Amino acid sequence: MRRLTTVAAALALTGAGLAGAACAATGQADKADPATSTATGVAGKAATGTACSTVWGSGMKSATESEPGPLKNVRTSRHACYDRMVFDIDVTARRTGYHVGYVDTFHQDGSGERIPVSGGAVLQVYVSAPSYDPATLEPTYLGKAGQRLPGVNVTGYRTFKDTRFGASSEGQTQVALGVRAKLPFRVLRSADHLIVDVAHRW
Repeated sequence: MRRLTTVAAALALTGAGLAGAACAATGQADKADPATSTATGVAGKAATGTACSTVWGSGMKSATESEPGPLKNVRTSRHACYDRMVFDIDVTARRTGYHVGYVDTFHQDGSGERIPVSGGAVLQVYVSAPSYDPATLEPTYLGKAGQRLPGVNVTGYRTFKDTRFGASSEGQTQVALGVRAKLPFRVLRSADHLIVDVAHRW
């Protein structure tokens, strides 16, 4: 009887070890390709409170060091725990700076003109990637001041409610993201992507 108890305990420990390894592997996958990862679950799938817990906070986040390339595209996606915005940057970029934080109102950089943004809160994103080629001044991303981001539709998103293009000058592009409320967010970056995730809840 004692031997059977010992074997059962060993099997239980082995299973726990395998589960821990699986969780660790999932976390590594998320870090390996943050622009496409759905490690925390895709939209429509249930997620536990533990899986969606976050310590990102809602304070200003920035990184000043930058070796940017031109902005090529902006896209969004829905996940179980957050909505995601991805800035695709030319592969010539080595590191992209950013300045992301909540603002009371969204004002176009340069002119100071107020641009209305739908939602309960406005997250302003400055990405150190111009929407034009610095060498030729030819546009690489066709955002228009005060307009929604081209090709982006956030209808039906749980947290994202609106997007607006601000301006692009002096090597950086300004975008507004209208969200349901002032919620936690994080910023991830790789050489050719800048990712902004906004959690569905605290």
